[in-house]
Amino acid sequence: MADDFETLLTESKRASRALGIAPAERRHAAIEAIADAIEASADRILEANAEDLERGRAAGLASGLLDRLLLDSGRITGLAAAARALAALPDPVGEHLRERTLPNGLELTEVRVPFGVIGVIYEARPNVTVDLACIALGSGNAVVLRGGSAAERTNAVLVDAMQAAIDGAGLPRAAVQTIDRFGRDGAGRLMRARGLVDLLVPRGSAALIERVVTESTVPVIETGAGVVHAFVDRDASLPMALEIILNAKTQRTSVCNALETVLVHRDIADAAVPALAEALRGAGVTIHADGPLPGVSATEPLGEGGWSTEHLSMDVAIGVVDDLDAAINHVNTYGTHHTDTIVTGDADAAARFLAEVDSAVVMHNASTRFTDGGEFGFGAEVGISTQKSHARGPMGLPELTSTKWIVRGTGQVRA
Repeated sequence: MADDFETLLTESKRASRALGIAPAERRHAAIEAIADAIEASADRILEANAEDLERGRAAGLASGLLDRLLLDSGRITGLAAAARALAALPDPVGEHLRERTLPNGLELTEVRVPFGVIGVIYEARPNVTVDLACIALGSGNAVVLRGGSAAERTNAVLVDAMQAAIDGAGLPRAAVQTIDRFGRDGAGRLMRARGLVDLLVPRGSAALIERVVTESTVPVIETGAGVVHAFVDRDASLPMALEIILNAKTQRTSVCNALETVLVHRDIADAAVPALAEALRGAGVTIHADGPLPGVSATEPLGEGGWSTEHLSMDVAIGVVDDLDAAINHVNTYGTHHTDTIVTGDADAAARFLAEVDSAVVMHNASTRFTDGGEFGFGAEVGISTQKSHARGPMGLPELTSTKWIVRGTGQVRA
């Protein structure tokens, strides 16, 4: 006999079949209804979030996680706006990718189709709860959420509001479900729910991602931690570098596209490193290094992970490298294949960096904070994939679809 957990997943599977054939207009209407419901439920959401924040502070939750956990009126308005933007995007389901007619007359068409049921395990990110629900609906998938104990009260209110909105739009409530009540055991069971869950996406700490990747029997798209680099080349504009690095480090520190390491070409280190350190310290950033830096006093040692440390705080590592080759080698050795940028006026150096750095997103003269589904025009994102699969970088609607081949014949048989 199925228990409550298996019943929930079975309901999600049934809902996914209904979503897979639901017209785009109905799925988009459900996303619009979610946006309305989030705004209408703002007081309930803020009350629940305040309780989660109080429990988080009492439990000693790190400041970066508390920032991720926080929902205020501005962020709630932003969630609703992102949902409406996503509802206006083209529908990927049914898109024709390839078509051909064989010599025997068979007509082949490759089309986009939903995966089915997508499970997502994440931590202290209630905004992700809404993003995931809307992206799943937009791509014709059901979603099962494990949002972690830190945001449990907020997520419960959000899911309740969204399920009512989905039901009101004529789609099954089980299109969006949460397994938070099943705790850590529920996360483990979700990883082993092969046959009921078609795809699993982890979002959160390196430890969480590693656990999901190593323990799951369900296919996983890995979203990686963000050990993000900026390389200031010898032909860089120093004012431009300062502006980009300050934005990438300080605009929001608790997110995976925030800057963690600055590399400076040795030829300009004597001028550039003191200027960078002064600007960063003036913004409240602590400087870490593996030895003395030119013109900089009293740096802190590197973090516990050395050059691979993801601080998610007002901390940054600065290093001096001999040349472009050394910078590329450093990024590929210590980075997490997330986002890395070069600041330079040398087009050839930029071209080499963009070609040779093995990351999901590589940039030239731009802040790494732009690696984001919303900024890329996707409305929102499921996560930022750092692995080499069909999806790499910010994952929007098309990345949550698979494909199938439709073959039309007139009685052909194979000889």
